[in-house]
Amino acid sequence: MIKELDKDFTSLNEYIDQIKPSKIFILVDENTHDHCLPILLPNLETDAPFEVIEIEAGEENKNIETATQLWEIFSEMEADRKSLLINLGGGVITDMGGFVASTYKRGFRFINIPTTLLSMCDASIGGKTGIDHQYLKNIIGTFALPEGIFFYPKFLETLKFEELRSGFAEMLKHGLIADAQHWNDLISIEKIVPQQIEPFIKRSMEIKNDVVSQDFKEENVRKTLNFGHTIGHAVESLFLKKGNLIPHGEAVALGMICETHLAFLCGLIDVDVSSVIISKIKRLFPYIDISEFKNAQIMDLMFNDKKNLDGNINFSLINGIGSCLFDQKSNADHIILTLNFYKELNEN
Repeated sequence: MIKELDKDFTSLNEYIDQIKPSKIFILVDENTHDHCLPILLPNLETDAPFEVIEIEAGEENKNIETATQLWEIFSEMEADRKSLLINLGGGVITDMGGFVASTYKRGFRFINIPTTLLSMCDASIGGKTGIDHQYLKNIIGTFALPEGIFFYPKFLETLKFEELRSGFAEMLKHGLIADAQHWNDLISIEKIVPQQIEPFIKRSMEIKNDVVSQDFKEENVRKTLNFGHTIGHAVESLFLKKGNLIPHGEAVALGMICETHLAFLCGLIDVDVSSVIISKIKRLFPYIDISEFKNAQIMDLMFNDKKNLDGNINFSLINGIGSCLFDQKSNADHIILTLNFYKELNEN
């Protein structure tokens, strides 16, 4: 269930009234506590007792220590399997909240109210929950669907530009893998601002939801959603290990540039298609200097990716704008050429 909230949050209140939870927990971080909770609470109509739980913001806090703290809070507050967790936040909150709710007492209900563009179009949808461990993103997690996703586009007005741009990368990915018109609409946007993005949010959410509904456990077509993420996640993990976080969407943009070039090297797209895609992404996203990382370091992390089987690196690679193939294997020489191609982009 994906619903856009009106100014009175009517659909959310109707849902809560229907399920009659024993308790409600609202998970926030410092940012959503200050900017989004004051919008939610006055519109929340329920007789159920509720508690607000605040955690520190940031990917670096999406770990087992925070999860343990949340399990302990649930225990102290006597959460039961008729409780409801409302995840009010970005990808860290929806990933973390879904994970702790799906594992405490073998699972209780949770819903997502995404407050960032990245979370609206990606993290809140699809039932992937998780935490990071030893600098590997989302390496511990579950498949557990939220009972509902309620999005409120006006939350985007609270975001910094960098956060909007980060989410925009996932929207571009949806166009590249599944809908050429969506891609064309997005690259026609003059500025990445809420007013210009808002008309296309629902389409991005629909694309991801459609893919997930065909393949919940990521055995086939859902893997296409990983386009740009095999290399992007490896680079993101290396920066995380250094304590120098980069926005997820910027890592994905880097990954999409690399994996578009890889698709060209593998003969899936021609040089003209590759050049157009790369030039459009370069126009919208800053170059990330990865010269300090050796290709072998990046490839080692790619080998550790959850999606790999039998010691092979599996890529999802586009074979045209709006079309993507999964379980594509590439030889090491092509991957090295791709990483060198990206490293040299800043010189052009």
